Amino acid sequence: MLRELQKKAVRRVVGMMSGTSVDGVDAAVVEIGGSAAAPQVKLLAFENRPYPPAVREQIFRLFQPQSATVDRVGYMNFLLGELYASAARSVIEKAGLRPGDIDLIGSHGQTIWHQPEICERDGYPIRYTVQIGEGAVIAGRTGIPTVSDFRVADMAMGGQGAPLVPFSEYLLYRREDETILLQNIGGIGNMTVMPAKAKPEEVYAFDTGPGNMIIDAVTAAVTGGKQTFDEGGRLGGSGTVNQRLLAWLQQEPYYARPLPKTTGRERFGTQYTAKILDWRKTHPISDADLVATVTDLTAWSIVDAYERYVLGRYRAGELIVGGGGSYNSTLLGDLTRRFAPHGVKVRTQEELGWSSDAKEAVAFALLADCCVRERTNTLPSVTGASEAAIMGKISLPARGNGACS
Repeated sequence: MLRELQKKAVRRVVGMMSGTSVDGVDAAVVEIGGSAAAPQVKLLAFENRPYPPAVREQIFRLFQPQSATVDRVGYMNFLLGELYASAARSVIEKAGLRPGDIDLIGSHGQTIWHQPEICERDGYPIRYTVQIGEGAVIAGRTGIPTVSDFRVADMAMGGQGAPLVPFSEYLLYRREDETILLQNIGGIGNMTVMPAKAKPEEVYAFDTGPGNMIIDAVTAAVTGGKQTFDEGGRLGGSGTVNQRLLAWLQQEPYYARPLPKTTGRERFGTQYTAKILDWRKTHPISDADLVATVTDLTAWSIVDAYERYVLGRYRAGELIVGGGGSYNSTLLGDLTRRFAPHGVKVRTQEELGWSSDAKEAVAFALLADCCVRERTNTLPSVTGASEAAIMGKISLPARGNGACS
């Protein structure tokens, strides 16, 4: 099955991503052709399948070690496999295709814990991560070979297991004449630095800090759960940034940590938002001002990262924004204002003819394609690994070449 796939000049692949915001499953159908160094990718269909509210609530319980019991993790691992399989079938149908027309599925899964810092309490330098959404279930329900659980191979080689999207960005976005910054704003913000004429080892990337995570959480808190995110940035746009709160939030030690670095809900999740809401009890400000301030925090963290980790080596011409944050006009305005003194233009994926929504799903289609073709699919300069790995675990459907005997 895989040998036949490896020989194909053009492969149809479904890529799926579920991020730290826990909004749902992004699924894309793409055709991949061209060479290994310069793949040609065509987006055939994309859709987002929101998690059912009850499932989303259960996932959030798994972010807390005290409630992430093995039975709950095991159950959700298989349930998400079912939901991802359903999302794959749906987007395949949207593309006007059948499952038999698809060669491969690449599914990132849902991260419930990410520990990139070394833990040595038992004598070994352990980094670890947990993504759930069983690949065997996806393969079994769709009849399509499925690649999942990507991050662990990089961490086994001493890397942080993140960020992974820069590998696909290097293949698809690099330019000969200009250094660009690729900024994804999902739950967490991450920046890829793509120098002009970059070689793989010259690309580097890191998590800038919170993306939409704190904005979403604060919006949900001040609206009593009626809004789970600040749609279009309207609530934040009606407020004024509170400089005292912003200055306090800027003291978070993560922003000054050396590279490589990644972060997640463990640092900027519910506990962090609770501290902000506690601050407000003794420093009363309006709902709109609170959302405006945490929105500008995200913009500040991105510009601060450029100043700390990029400007001394490269001067960028553009910041290309993707992810859900690209639809927050207030956040884009804050970024434009803060980057203006550096002469960096802020543009969105859509302005370049790509899709902000589909970008990460497309990336995992590419990562899966490399995996089954036995090609490395990491950038050690980005993750800090000792060498490039072939990431992904392959689950095969029941249809194969007969029983093993």
